[in-house]
Parts: sequence; C-alpha cells; structure tokens
Amino acid sequence: MPKKILVLNGPNLNMLGSREPSVYGHKTLADVNAAIQARAAELGVEADCRQSNSEGELVTWIQQARGPGPEAADAIIINAGAYSHTSVAILDALRAAELPVYEVHLSNIYQRESFRHHSYISAAAVAVICGLGPDGYLYALTAAAKAAG
Repeated sequence: MPKKILVLNGPNLNMLGSREPSVYGHKTLADVNAAIQARAAELGVEADCRQSNSEGELVTWIQQARGPGPEAADAIIINAGAYSHTSVAILDALRAAELPVYEVHLSNIYQRESFRHHSYISAAAVAVICGLGPDGYLYALTAAAKAAG
C-alpha cells in the first residue's frame, strides 16, 4: 500500500487563479492539485488533496490523519492560508497528530504585511517553503514522500 500524504489548503485558496494573481499567480487550485497528483504518481505515494474555508474542518481532517482508519496519513502538507497567522487550534491539532508536517505558502510571507511574518503552523513543521508559488507543494511532497519511506 502506498504511503499517503494529506495535502490541506485553507481559506481562500479555492480562489486561486482569480484572487490577486499578482501575488498568488494564475494557476487554479485544480491546476495545483493536478500537479501534486502527477508528482505523487511519480513518487509512488498517494496524495489526498483537500481545501476548506473552515478552521474546524481543517482541525478534524488533521485529527483523522493521525489514524487509525481510512483517513490515516503518513505526513501532512498544509497551506493554512490566513489561519497560519491566527490558529492555535490548527497548531495544536498538528502537534497532536504526531506526523511530519510541511508548511507551504505560495507567496513569500516575509515580503508581505508584518502580521503575516509569524506563522503558528511553523512551530509544528519539519520544513517551511514559501515564495516558490505552486512548486512549493511539489518540493514539500518530494520531502514528505522521502521521509515517509
């Protein structure tokens, strides 16, 4: 059975391609997910891509990833969007999941507003990738697949 990597996207990422393309680019979330699925197939892992605008739903998915059961995962890649800068609940869930976590941001959060310079998610992350656009997910997936064995 292939290793499973849970890829979570937070609020407003469903608007990729139309929301501030000068910051986030022109690719849609469907485009990003298709690239993730193609790379997952190359790496021999399963990528379970999900998006929610709801903090509680993201927390539930993270809790389920801990397992056991069909929702269990071997690692988590997360772009929590604005929740990165506000959500202790997501941080707590990531820590409780006891899985490798890879944090991704499309933009370089350190070149943006000062409130975006701090991420709660980073405290639970093995690695943080920011500013590389959609390619950041592919780098995170490669690292997660390697770590998952």
